[in-house]
Amino acid sequence: MSGYTGRFAPSPTGPLHAGSLVSALASWVDARYHKGQWLLRIEDIDPPREVAGASTEIIDCLSAHGLHWDAEIVFQSTRAQHYELALQTLRNKNALYACECTRKHLRALAADGSHAYPGYCRDKGLDEQNAALRVKIHEQEICFNDIAAGNCCDNVARTLGDFIVRRRGPWYAYQLAVVVDDALQGVTHVVRGADLLDNTARQIALQQLLSYPTPAYLHLPIVESGDGRKLSKQTGAQPLDNHNALGNLQQAWEFLGQQPLPECVSVAGFLEKAVSQWKRNRIPDRQNSRLDNESAT
Repeated sequence: MSGYTGRFAPSPTGPLHAGSLVSALASWVDARYHKGQWLLRIEDIDPPREVAGASTEIIDCLSAHGLHWDAEIVFQSTRAQHYELALQTLRNKNALYACECTRKHLRALAADGSHAYPGYCRDKGLDEQNAALRVKIHEQEICFNDIAAGNCCDNVARTLGDFIVRRRGPWYAYQLAVVVDDALQGVTHVVRGADLLDNTARQIALQQLLSYPTPAYLHLPIVESGDGRKLSKQTGAQPLDNHNALGNLQQAWEFLGQQPLPECVSVAGFLEKAVSQWKRNRIPDRQNSRLDNESAT
């Protein structure tokens, strides 16, 4: 193995669809091209949104499409101890505080048009037990060079403010869990959809506070539904048909702007050729796009 570690980290809110496969295929092929390892992580930390049996469906779907992982699958629901240690690190740095603001209160605070949390509870010293926890974000420009999008900068304190790392419940927030797990799993490269591009500076801010390394990032074009919204279960995305795995992979490959491959008769043959022909610089320079045939699953 090289020093490259990539990952695919779906949430079990439903079965994989064509948009999911674009991210899975790109991350898998990029890892294989660079002779690295590819990990699978199930981000099951949002119980109200999870669908029973979805984790198994996701695992079976990836296997049917030949996208095999290199280590034991990680389920975030089993990793509370790691998230608690990270929270304690933030406490020790005086970078964490309890927040009792309700959604109604936050809407009122945002009535001036600003979406940045103004630190209303920062100095209240509230009890953490029945409150959300926010991380203190200080004024700074965070910049990173995305492999596809180029140089990106964001002042998180201005655009978002102190953000939540543990919700009431207690349920751990996505931003905390993904940062902790990427660090502890040794992830060096994150290949994912451009809908998560604006999360990156927030995650780098947390990485800096927790003294974690920052991976390289590559954000892919978003696959749209027929009405121009991100393709998802909520916008009517159809589950991938595992019996048409080769066709699904070919469609995702075409969406990624890659050179057409010689005719393939098997999933394994397709993936072998895909790894040898992978070119990052052929990924389309666009934030959103539709697949040529959305109904093809």
